[in-house]
Amino acid sequence: MFYSKISQVAHYVPKQTISNDDLSLILDTSDEWISSRTGIKNRHISQDELTSDLANRVAEQLIEKSQLDPLEIDFIVVATITPDSTMPSTAAKVQAHIGAKNAFVFDLTAACSGFVFGLATADKLIKSGVYKKGIVIGAETISKILDWSDRTTAVLFGDGAGGVLMEQTDYEHFLAESLHSDGNRSHALTSGNTGLNSPFSVSTENDSHLKMEGRMIFDFAVKDVSKDVVQLIEKAPIAIEEIDYLLFHQANRRILDKMAKKIGITREKFLENMMEYGNTSAASIPILLSETVDKGLISLDGTKTILLAGFGGGLTWGSLIVKI
Repeated sequence: MFYSKISQVAHYVPKQTISNDDLSLILDTSDEWISSRTGIKNRHISQDELTSDLANRVAEQLIEKSQLDPLEIDFIVVATITPDSTMPSTAAKVQAHIGAKNAFVFDLTAACSGFVFGLATADKLIKSGVYKKGIVIGAETISKILDWSDRTTAVLFGDGAGGVLMEQTDYEHFLAESLHSDGNRSHALTSGNTGLNSPFSVSTENDSHLKMEGRMIFDFAVKDVSKDVVQLIEKAPIAIEEIDYLLFHQANRRILDKMAKKIGITREKFLENMMEYGNTSAASIPILLSETVDKGLISLDGTKTILLAGFGGGLTWGSLIVKI
């Protein structure tokens, strides 16, 4: 049998930090209004770096930390809803940047669940026995799709990237998985709507801005995602007490507060960093994971059991229980 493990982590965010007070200069809002409702205090916004630039920095760190020859990399998956272009893929730019010419590469679009979906995909690729090493990155420049006059969305999001190196190993690290989508509720969170535009069709609306029905997304996360996590834990080959940390998508502190109660796990095990980064979509979980390793809470030696959960546009949601 072939199994996969997360062997290295890394993250990168733009240097420019925008505080709630900064936003209050351009929007009808305040630090108190934002932080009391979301937990967010700052976010990092790119000045001149594209999504591929952020992803490249993560890939560079993964190569350097692991001392890996890029020619050994079999695949690269980049989860993003803000690629530089629809083609070439952001993953293709990462491949070229690090010289991983033997890898096959592709972007994955699953919004804030993208990194979890990417990990699940990479796990299956390695378990096939055909591939031994791969990189999974979540990278976003959400700032470029925001309507900066809309305080209901502009205050929530930030830019950044995080990722992992996946390698073949001898025993199971990915213990349980649950992935879901519901296109019937896709209207609750949308961006990049591209209409028809040709001499042979009726032109339809083009709107690149992110739009969100906040209450619907809040309820979806608290109800549907929490229920799914409970069911995942029940079918996992471990007891709920064995879960060391829960690394959930960093959308809103109030969501995490309510999810902790629904799931029945002490709030202290739910790690968070939305205070500094805001909602970075597909990048939020890998940034949090990398920071957790940097702080020494996780040592990448297989001794910790973590639960990862992403949820967002699509609608999509997915959870993994992983030894790391």
